[in-house]
Amino acid sequence: MTHQTLHSVASGRPEAPALLLLNSLGATHAMWDAQLPLLERYYRVIRCDTRGHGDSPTPPSPYSFDEIVADALAVLDAHDVHRATVMGLSLGGMTALGMGLTAPERIERLICCAARSDAPPPFVQSWHDRLAKMEAGGIEAVWEGTVGFWLSEETRREHPEREAALRAGFLKTRQEGYRGCANALMRLDYLRHLGELRVPALFVAGELDGGATPDTMRAMADACPNSDFAVVAGAKHVINVDRPDDFALATLKFLDLVAG
Repeated sequence: MTHQTLHSVASGRPEAPALLLLNSLGATHAMWDAQLPLLERYYRVIRCDTRGHGDSPTPPSPYSFDEIVADALAVLDAHDVHRATVMGLSLGGMTALGMGLTAPERIERLICCAARSDAPPPFVQSWHDRLAKMEAGGIEAVWEGTVGFWLSEETRREHPEREAALRAGFLKTRQEGYRGCANALMRLDYLRHLGELRVPALFVAGELDGGATPDTMRAMADACPNSDFAVVAGAKHVINVDRPDDFALATLKFLDLVAG
């Protein structure tokens, strides 16, 4: 596996257990800003920008999950972390699963949020459609079709600053990076291996997420031998931004098993 040297930042307690946060396609490490005040009380929090996103380099597409997983493991190496808890959302949740399957000795436990583990034909077609939008109108055209999928109408109406922050990160995504990650998603193939996962896992779904539905994620949790499952009421795809307080409640108990 090859890897890129990703832009990454660490904060919180240097002596504490490490927690790696992994982002959705089209987001930067800033998508976790609302969670930092809580997480930094217990963890050395490490965040990074996926290849082709934010301040990370953009290698030529297509990308594979083997490469994206190798990138994330290299971030741990760069911070001299041998073993960490990993929490990821969407593309980041899938990457967390890949880390747990391929390098379980590096993973204390993982939280997989708003993610799938396979790529059925309708899912693949949705990425072809988004790539066609990007080719026709650039990355902003993709954002216009994404924001309603990411955030509930209530959040967009009552917390416009959340939408603005996600938009700023989305527009930092290079087209080659978006294209490369989309190609990885279209070849996603972890579902048949989930029974091999030995890392403790929590699967968190948004109640109103149309892509990684609660039923889809419950089936993933059922396939894993040592996992829990939670649903965040009223949340669409980017659960931690759409419903940050309820997201904290859904994850805190699982994280407390590490934080003590």
